Amino acid sequence: MQYTLKAPEQLKATVTLPASKSISNRALIISALSGNIVTPQNLSDCDDTNVTVRALRDMPYEIDIMASGTAMRFMTAYLSVTEGEHVLTGTERMKHRPIKVLVDALHYLGADIEYLGEEGFPPLRIRGRKLDGGTLEIPGNISSQYISALLMIGPVLENGLELTLTGDIISRSYIDLTLHTMHDFGATVEWKDIKTIKAEPCGYQQRDYLIENDWSSASYWYEMMAIHNKPGDEIILTGLADASRQGDSVVKYLFSMLGVKTTFESKEPGVPTTVTLKKLPKRLPRLDYDFINQPDLAQTFVVCCCAMNVPFHFVGLSTLKIKETDRIKALKIEMRKLGYVIQDRDESELLWDGERCEPSSEPIDTYEDHRMALSFAPYSFVREGLCINNPQVVTKSYPRFWDDLKKVGFQISEE
Repeated sequence: MQYTLKAPEQLKATVTLPASKSISNRALIISALSGNIVTPQNLSDCDDTNVTVRALRDMPYEIDIMASGTAMRFMTAYLSVTEGEHVLTGTERMKHRPIKVLVDALHYLGADIEYLGEEGFPPLRIRGRKLDGGTLEIPGNISSQYISALLMIGPVLENGLELTLTGDIISRSYIDLTLHTMHDFGATVEWKDIKTIKAEPCGYQQRDYLIENDWSSASYWYEMMAIHNKPGDEIILTGLADASRQGDSVVKYLFSMLGVKTTFESKEPGVPTTVTLKKLPKRLPRLDYDFINQPDLAQTFVVCCCAMNVPFHFVGLSTLKIKETDRIKALKIEMRKLGYVIQDRDESELLWDGERCEPSSEPIDTYEDHRMALSFAPYSFVREGLCINNPQVVTKSYPRFWDDLKKVGFQISEE
């Protein structure tokens, strides 16, 4: 499938954002560990959350989490402490995404996990049982989902869990989001110092839980507002909170430097409200930023800055190579199609100094990566008739994205 996009002349609309995938998946696992039979409210309807819902509801012998890295990491830990035997598998890409660090950590805690294919990668056979817990070290510069997976089972371990993160710590905001969600369900878990987190063996409390809408999804509307520099543009986004616990809420600060003003209807911390986006008269001529805590925003800002002719130097991107695709490589290839020569450095940095090349008319490939489709779609304000291959990948995090674009005036033709 291929979509061809024509952007509207005026960008003025109210958009109902999807619920936060990150919070949904954490709340589902924690709620299940609490023994809660009540599903959290306002769950994300994306693929990543749906596979977790089905797995927890049906608990079949073979659990296929498809392309959801979050579900693979979280369910691996969850099944390790849940009675029963299960095989955890996914797509071919998932079978090549590493999980050895998490499995080694769970083995150390006494988990019964067996590789059914190549060592260090799914699929896994897991036989759940009670684990003692205790103290554990794990590298801090790996996917934060490994760390979150371990932390969430900490309160149900016999002796709790004291987790020390060695080396540099990346995606700290996602770790903090996990701790906040654990707190909401009554867990006693805190940073003991800058490197160590301790979860007491106090279990979780059953409760009703309402999930905030998704700041990551909001980033694509900010991107559109930044690129489409027309007087009178206004986007209203629903269900977002000031002082949000979501790490990607930093978009409101970053996009202020690219000429987008954010106004909250209510300033009550942590309470979802409506957010209005409007243009500011000035922007920075260059953007340098460390995405170590918000790596999922990198694609949005690469495309946006190039479209606005804003040179950049982005660091803290080491995890991009092990996402749904190698996002560093994919960005370089696809931005060249649009006429931009992006450089990378040390497999963790992306730079653009304004260098251009001859653009091609080739469609944008999405590499089975939802954020490739989501972040490139706003470029249709620059190139009328932008084509995107396999646009259905957005179902992983934002299933209604193309419908929302049509509602605000985008013309989308399908081939």
